[in-house]
This record gives sequence, structure tokens and C-alpha cells, in this order.
Amino acid sequence: MQGLTAAFLLLLLRLNALLLPAVAAPAAERELNPGGRLAAGAARVALHYLNFQTASPGTLRALGQVRKATLKSIPDSGHKYYLQFTTEDYKSGENAGSCLATVLYPKTKSLPVVSIKCTHTKGQKQIKEEDNRLYQKIRHQTKPIIGNNIPDSYGNIEPALEPVWALAVAGSSYIMWEKSTENLGYSMAQVKSVKQWLRKDDFIEFDYTVLLHEIPTQEIISCHMRLTWLPGHPLKVKYFCASDNQGLEDGSAMESGSAAGILHEKGANF
Repeated sequence: MQGLTAAFLLLLLRLNALLLPAVAAPAAERELNPGGRLAAGAARVALHYLNFQTASPGTLRALGQVRKATLKSIPDSGHKYYLQFTTEDYKSGENAGSCLATVLYPKTKSLPVVSIKCTHTKGQKQIKEEDNRLYQKIRHQTKPIIGNNIPDSYGNIEPALEPVWALAVAGSSYIMWEKSTENLGYSMAQVKSVKQWLRKDDFIEFDYTVLLHEIPTQEIISCHMRLTWLPGHPLKVKYFCASDNQGLEDGSAMESGSAAGILHEKGANF
């Protein structure tokens, strides 16, 4: 009997020796399918951040193809994605350069933390000129711009409203970045309505109602957004979405690679 007990204890010790390292060791990185939903979702979050932070309607990017994606589970922090992907010009669909990015979805309820660096197919001079042309096009309107359903049901955008649409994409990128989670993503479906507010200073200001497509639920989320912009300055966005039980959210562009600088103003209304 004593021999059986000793053998049983020895077996337990050996099992513990095998199990303990697996429990104590941190989770290893694992490769993801580059064409999978999680990889594409994280890449889109990185581009939402970039499009808002850049505050340049002339350099808006859409996701091309994810080349490589790795996921790492960081204890007490959350899931961190390491990504390599190509991008396309949001308007033309032409190659806009490739990006390296990391996206951390914190365990606490807060913004995805993004760090991103990209190559460019446009020079800074060209970008500046495009943004200035767009700005001057809006500033030289004799009456406030008012529009609905951009693009229309056929996917068309009136040339006069293209600058307004581009600004809506840049501003909505803030909303989509802030609302995104590891399992929920967003794309802008349509500008339902837009109205310009005339100002005495150099800034241009719009009120938008934008429709966001939620992935993978397929729901359409309506958001009211007020946007203020001047070339070379941070984009300022305040918004409220119909699905939110919170007040006005306020954002402005911040230093690249950081989620700091976001303000939340509760209980305010337009």
C-alpha cells in the first residue's frame, strides 16, 4: 500500500511540474489570418486614428490589404495587434502607401491605443496644396453650404459637395476610432445632412448627420457631428450618436502614436 501511495504522489509531482510552467508563462504572440475579420478590424481602427489625427482631407486613406497580423495578449493591459498593411486613396482607390501599426484594445473601457507610421505617395507640398484648394472652395461660397444624402443612392457625389464629404470622413474617423472595440468596427456609410455655419474668423464649421455602418452587426448608427477645421490646425469634432446614452463627446487631433488629449464633456447639447 505504501508503494502505491508513493507512486501516486510521484505522479502528482510530475504532473505539477508539467502544468506549472504553462500557467506561469505569459501568453505568446500568435499569427493571425491577414484576411480575417480581427486583423482587418484592427487595421481600420489604425486608419481611423490616422485620418482624424492628420486632419487633412487631401490624404484620407482606406484599407487596402493586410499583409501580416500578430496578436499578443498582455496581462493586465489587453490585446495588442501588430500589423502591416497597404492603403488606398479614399477617393480614387489608388495606392496610397503602406503602414506599420500597433493597436491595443485595453481591458478597461477606453479608446484603442494606436501607434502608426506610413509611407506616402504624395509629397507634403502636394498635400498642402490639395487641402488649401479644398479650403478655398468652401470659403468662397456666397451662401452657406447645405446638402443631403452624400453620396446619393447611386453612389454619386456632386463635385461641389466633395470637400464637404471629405471633411465628414475625416471627422467621422474620430467617432469610429472612439467607438471601435475588438469585436465591433465602423465605416462611414453616408452624410445624411450637412449645414455650414458662417464664421467671422478663418475657420470653417459644419453640422453633420452621418450614418455609420457597424460591423459585424450590420446596424446603421446615426450621429450628429459638429466639425471645425482650418488647414494646418487640429480637427475639432463634437458629436452625439443616437445609440449613445452619454452626452457630447469632444475631440481634437493630438500627437501621433498617442491616445492622450481626448476630452469628454458630459451633458452638453448642440
